[in-house]
Amino acid sequence: MAASSALSFSIFSSLILILLLTIPSGSCHQINFSIKEVTIHDLQLAFKQNKITSRQLVEFYLKEIRKLNPILKGVIEVNPDALCQADKADYKHKAKVPGSQSRLHGIPILLKDNIATKDKLNTTAGSFALLGSVVPRDAGVVSKLRKAGAIILGKGSLGEWSHFRTARGPLAWSARGGQGKNPYTLGEPYGSSSGSSISVAANMVTVSLGTETDGSIICPASFNSVVGIKPTVGLTSRAGVIPISPRQDTVGPICRTVSDAVHVLDAIAGIDNNDNATFKASMYIPSGGYGQFLKVDGLRGKRLGIVRNPFFDFGNNTYLNQTFELHFDTLRQRGAILVDHLEIANIGMILDYKASGEETALLAEFKISLNAYLKELVSSPVRTMADVIAFNNKNPELEMINEIDQDHFLSAEATKGIGKVEGAAMSNLARLSKDGFEKLMTNNKLDALVTPSYYASSVLAIGGFPGVSVPARYDTTGEPFGICFGGLKGSEPKLIEIAYGFEQAKKIRRPPLFMP
Repeated sequence: MAASSALSFSIFSSLILILLLTIPSGSCHQINFSIKEVTIHDLQLAFKQNKITSRQLVEFYLKEIRKLNPILKGVIEVNPDALCQADKADYKHKAKVPGSQSRLHGIPILLKDNIATKDKLNTTAGSFALLGSVVPRDAGVVSKLRKAGAIILGKGSLGEWSHFRTARGPLAWSARGGQGKNPYTLGEPYGSSSGSSISVAANMVTVSLGTETDGSIICPASFNSVVGIKPTVGLTSRAGVIPISPRQDTVGPICRTVSDAVHVLDAIAGIDNNDNATFKASMYIPSGGYGQFLKVDGLRGKRLGIVRNPFFDFGNNTYLNQTFELHFDTLRQRGAILVDHLEIANIGMILDYKASGEETALLAEFKISLNAYLKELVSSPVRTMADVIAFNNKNPELEMINEIDQDHFLSAEATKGIGKVEGAAMSNLARLSKDGFEKLMTNNKLDALVTPSYYASSVLAIGGFPGVSVPARYDTTGEPFGICFGGLKGSEPKLIEIAYGFEQAKKIRRPPLFMP
């Protein structure tokens, strides 16, 4: 597709978005129910009591998107079929059709724009290069969401190509979506699952999905005062997700509460024939699902590791020091056993993107994985990474290529597959995980490692380990920050107990005021 055709398609897509966002709110004014900060449980109860319908809920979110998105830029595109899906959900609720009592039935969800949907929505990773491309099928997680009765509200903005076009530049910018903004400060929301975090935090949607290769769920969840679950790699399918690395990519929920995130995880976890990693990881899924681990006393008896150097070295920032010491006291008071002053072997190398070999491995995997994804598309303006690079060069204004470069693309395109250098990098990452985080956890019999914000994202990323980020507090400027609980593969049940126990003890999250 020529650039002019892409632009024409873009204008058409934008007109559809404008038309949808200017739909009159209809019966919204009749709602005798507060939607902001609402949970999945609240909504299901309201559905049963006829206090609200799915259509009214979708209309409310469309209204909020129309009002807030021009500033926050958390949503790239809304689904033209969202209201139709809502009407079907309402019919099934009233008729008590089997399946209509599931947790997510009639619940709107926003998907990061690298998660494929076989419908009228685009899947572009925020790039004009993929505008108008046609995917062969729904992503594996989307199929599960549809089966659960969820309403696909639209696509969330992101750092373009999951912030893997360049190592520099804004973390929450894409050519299609623009620069996302933190609803608490109107500053940087961080990424790359920025739109998913922004939109949930700002009450433009009930729940959302993000993806993570290294930090892309944990980081924006932390800075936007929402809950993010980064599942064990393979626990949720990556099929139909625009990829970076099969070793590290994972799909997870971003929500306002731990319970909502767990209900979404229950819906999307499991085997997908199009992602072989899900077969092995399915052994970790507990009988009865993850909801059973939402325990108020979930902290009791849990052994939590504290690695002060480097994670809690806040320098002269007494506010952060005091905050986390108070949180440590809360964890102890709720029955957790804190194992303090631990060390992770070679932590300096693990956190060094280049020295660890993570960059070397990801660049090679990115080219292989992206080319495979593009090749499978039914139709597309680009078929290889080289095509994407050429598109960017031909459309420098559209893709802002002179302001925000494509150094990762160029470096990845220069790779020649998984050779000796790349193989050595992957072996080093595996060794660092085994001798570092795994040994720390097993030798000290830990249930979780406790860290601030996204600081340990690489520790979890390179080994495919899970983590849960929960709101921890707001700094002196009003910017949120989170606390992260990370564990070994398959430890989601324990992490959920810990995260939920902490959340219920502190109840820190508050809605944003949209003030700089």
